[in-house]
Amino acid sequence: MNSPVIVQEDPWLEPYTEIIHLRYKAALDKKEQLISSAGSLIDFASGHLYYGLHKTEEGWTFREWAPNAVKIFLIGEFNNWEEKEEYQLNKLTEGNWELNLPDEVLNHGQGFKLSVYWNGGHGHRIPSYAHRCLQDKTTKVFDAQVWALEPYQWKSSPLKTKPKQPLIYEAHIGMATEDQKVGTYKEFTELVIPRIVKAGYNTIQLMAIQEHPYYGSFGYHVSNFFAASSRFGTPEDLKDLIDTAHSYGIAVIMDLVHSHAVKNETEGLGRFDGDPNLYFHSGSRREHVAWDSLCFDYGNIHVLHFLLSNCRFWIEEYQFDGFRFDGITSMLYYDHGLERSFTSYDYYFDGGQDGDAIIYLTLANELIHQVNPNAITVAEEMSGFPGLAEAFEKGGMGFDFRLAMGIPDYWIKVIKERADENWNVSELYSELNSRRAFENTIVYAESHDQALVGDKTIIFRLLDKEMYWYMNKESENLIIERGMALHKMIRLITFATSGGGYLNFMGNEFGHPEWIDFPREGNGWSYKYARRQWSLSDNKELRYHFLGDFDRSMLQLNLENDFLDQPWCNLLLENAGDQILAFERGDLLFVFNFNPNRSYTDYGIQVTQGKFKIVLDTDDKIFGGFGNVDHSITYFPQRLGGLSGSNWLKIYLPSRTALVFKRIPPPSIYNV
Repeated sequence: MNSPVIVQEDPWLEPYTEIIHLRYKAALDKKEQLISSAGSLIDFASGHLYYGLHKTEEGWTFREWAPNAVKIFLIGEFNNWEEKEEYQLNKLTEGNWELNLPDEVLNHGQGFKLSVYWNGGHGHRIPSYAHRCLQDKTTKVFDAQVWALEPYQWKSSPLKTKPKQPLIYEAHIGMATEDQKVGTYKEFTELVIPRIVKAGYNTIQLMAIQEHPYYGSFGYHVSNFFAASSRFGTPEDLKDLIDTAHSYGIAVIMDLVHSHAVKNETEGLGRFDGDPNLYFHSGSRREHVAWDSLCFDYGNIHVLHFLLSNCRFWIEEYQFDGFRFDGITSMLYYDHGLERSFTSYDYYFDGGQDGDAIIYLTLANELIHQVNPNAITVAEEMSGFPGLAEAFEKGGMGFDFRLAMGIPDYWIKVIKERADENWNVSELYSELNSRRAFENTIVYAESHDQALVGDKTIIFRLLDKEMYWYMNKESENLIIERGMALHKMIRLITFATSGGGYLNFMGNEFGHPEWIDFPREGNGWSYKYARRQWSLSDNKELRYHFLGDFDRSMLQLNLENDFLDQPWCNLLLENAGDQILAFERGDLLFVFNFNPNRSYTDYGIQVTQGKFKIVLDTDDKIFGGFGNVDHSITYFPQRLGGLSGSNWLKIYLPSRTALVFKRIPPPSIYNV
């Protein structure tokens, strides 16, 4: 048996070669089964083209899959929400139902739903493939909505290439406005996209797009998988947002929730036709023990049809450039990863893994890249599952990137539990570079998770209540000065050691204060903390803009030097006693002095030949620092120890400062 490529790449996988082979074969067999009748994976993933409400030349056709139903009526504003014989669906084969209606019966904007009967019960349901849902502002009840406008006319072409290193701006439409309300797609397009462009990010990750009944769920309790949330605007508004981003060359990916579904029955898929297991597992596996939600049965071919069609739908209908798959750890393990420490490779191969989920994720990645070869797929997975971000043909699951979820946890631990003088730069460097060589990773110092109520953002942990009183430029405060310096250094070293990409949650780049707390009964249904205070960054009398300016310069550094194209850093120095760290990446030299008290004069760093100029300085006055380093100096290495000695760069390193130097090769002796 030949070893899969991922085993050759990671020798620790050698004992599990047979299991990896079996997983690979199972995915191949399932793929062959799906395409044996459909012809291709894309053709199989076409449920949205068959089910749901569709306008035809003859009028309207509606179809639904409900094998446990005995009778179904289409009800809505068009028939006063009454069950009438002419609106009763006809039962076809294989659990399918159909209704054909004249053109004049349904009009754009009308609400509708299904009245479903099964043996021993009855309920109103929103169609499973509904493309548009709307919540009544008074009753809070959702209905499907007839949406029959002329097709959106795209102004920009889909992106021809994917970002080589995604610089992701994670964003939530509803909380992207400064006003205490639910923001809209239009407001995001007009007010936030220009900020993202100016900030230098090349990818937008949109949260909470799939329709969800409870706003405070952050969009992770999805009810209607094919409907863009109407609380932010219309489908056309969302398409215009994506269209506008594309006009700037920015990719837009979507937070895709296929790891679970909301338990609601009238809005969602729970007990859709009376069968509690139509889409979900039976018994103890049906409900997620931690998330109060329902778990998909990925071994059910109809579930595969539904979810794969969902992937294709969002790419083709809205021109999304890919997905960040949410909650993959929960999908991969029967216990959702809740009882595992993942301290041994045995945890990945001990029989506690859901093979059906592994197959689904593998097929989803293959399908997505068939529909759009330039699509980006990112896995939100915390267990370190081997091969997740490796090609399927190499024995992996096909994701382009995995999120480095341990890094923000590490930063929280360091900031929360250790005094500044105890920050270990050797440990820090090891943690930031802890990844498999063959897997691309998206790194981040913090995402939305660290900003939620009950937790704290990095800036809030560093500054706490002081930020309410001393963020104006006239104030002098040691806590503010420390926090500002470390906020920049933490982001720079995280970015500089990236394994392929970088993520930031909106507003965190300029140190947005406080936390995120959606309106709920416990806070009096307030929107005070479910918004972004952009004016803080715009106000030049406050220090926030310094952090935003630095973040922009940091990203610009890679745009100009492409240092992330080098897969690994070259460590030059890690002095735990001095708290000094130095490494190269590409033509750049990064030097960090995390020491809270000591500045160093003529600190020696061994380098290769060349001359060096400072291109970024966290202590620069333009970033709110003290400006202790002279940027006009050109640094030449000194050869110490005679002709056979080494080249040493002697530099001044202020405390709590990071410097980035660019190597300028010496002119060739053959140049005239």
